[in-house]
Amino acid sequence: MGRERYTISEVAEYAGLSAHTLRWYERIGLMPHVDRSHTGQRRYTDRDLDWLDLVARLRLTGMPVADMVRYAELVREGDHTFPEREQLLSAHREDVRRRIAELRSTLEVLDYKIENYAAARDRALEGA
Repeated sequence: MGRERYTISEVAEYAGLSAHTLRWYERIGLMPHVDRSHTGQRRYTDRDLDWLDLVARLRLTGMPVADMVRYAELVREGDHTFPEREQLLSAHREDVRRRIAELRSTLEVLDYKIENYAAARDRALEGA
């Protein structure tokens, strides 16, 4: 979004999440510590937005919340956790690849069925 500080409502709109979900992410450890204003209001940064973009992508791939929280913990622990982070993401990548293959196979079945219905429709129109 290009600024330095954002309110929870601005971030909720940006991320397509509710404020409740953002607070939940923080509570379960999925969201890193969010700074607060002198009045106690959350103030998100561009770095927080980048993190939420990653979380959204991991959600889209079907990564379990527990794995995302574990990944967030590893990030907070520091660079010495690179091998474990790589292992976690590599295992998830294999699951994503397996699911993509399943979806491709399913898409082939759908394409076949649709082609059959289109051919049957065309035959019916020719005979009418």
